[in-house]
Amino acid sequence: MKIKRLTLVNFKNHQSREFEFNKKIVCITGSNGAGKTNILDALYYLSFSKSFINAADNLNILNGEEFFTVRGVYEIDGMDENIVLSFHRQKGKTLKRNDKEYEKISDHIGLIPLVIISPQDIRLIFDGSSERRKFVDSAVSQNDSAFLAALQNYNRALMQRNKYLKSNDTVFDPNMLQMWDMHLISNAKKLYEGRRAFIDAFTPEFQQYYKAISNGSETPDIKYFSQLENADMETLLRQSVDKDRILQYTSSGVHKDDLIFEINSLALKNCGSQGQQKTFLAALKLAQFIYLRQCGKSPILLLDDIFDKLDSARVQNIVNLILGSGFEQIFITHTSADDMRRLFGSDDACQVVEL
Repeated sequence: MKIKRLTLVNFKNHQSREFEFNKKIVCITGSNGAGKTNILDALYYLSFSKSFINAADNLNILNGEEFFTVRGVYEIDGMDENIVLSFHRQKGKTLKRNDKEYEKISDHIGLIPLVIISPQDIRLIFDGSSERRKFVDSAVSQNDSAFLAALQNYNRALMQRNKYLKSNDTVFDPNMLQMWDMHLISNAKKLYEGRRAFIDAFTPEFQQYYKAISNGSETPDIKYFSQLENADMETLLRQSVDKDRILQYTSSGVHKDDLIFEINSLALKNCGSQGQQKTFLAALKLAQFIYLRQCGKSPILLLDDIFDKLDSARVQNIVNLILGSGFEQIFITHTSADDMRRLFGSDDACQVVEL
């Protein structure tokens, strides 16, 4: 899989731009503020129908305009696929594949698998557990549509259950709560088993990538925590119902799952250096790529400002991995075109796009 052409209209700081991509490695270079990351975000939009930076679509419209459009021409299994995502301030968002609009945008997820490494990933280490769950769920959902459906159903039921708990602090109908409990119970096991299987298969690959980048100087680990390891969802909800009524939200379930990141048996967020944290995140995403490829997918890899805060040895190790691990198509942002040419040898090895 690869993208051959990208067209942007009123997307962030790009009023009207078209790019042709003709190499496996594409280096997008330019000064800060030139719009390098915005190009990667456009590619992310075409895979996931959302930005990896700004959650609100209207924040991605060029200032003063009413809409944006992102169009990509992909080669998938030898055939050209035209994907067009548009957002209008009044009409909302549409997503089309070969001029046919999706009835449900979620049906598109998985068609164009993608993995991104960016400065935004630091949230995986320092933000709450929801960021780490999103990382796992994004990887699994790109390969398992049943998991994605279970996730959407669970989240809808959770929202309704919490809404009921907040609005019924005086008059309480247990039958109403049980209706939402049934939806949570029916989807929780699928989510737990999908996340557990992913972590079990993923962690050894991640550790190998970390070792390759760091020359084996540290020992990383990922531990998965879920309340479903000790009780089923039905038991958890029954045991916490009185507590939930007081708190006015659902305090137990797979929506509390978390990952614990460690370096040499110590918490990464407390004891890891900036270089170790960035190495950890790079290894996470590279292993995610391998996981998807082993599942029969061929993801596009986006590397946004990945070489900052890394020493020269780790930079070279990442480049060696990129060149030797069978990646389909890779986009890299960097401030210096000359640096990219030195790293990859010549324009024959990579396409340099200068903004």
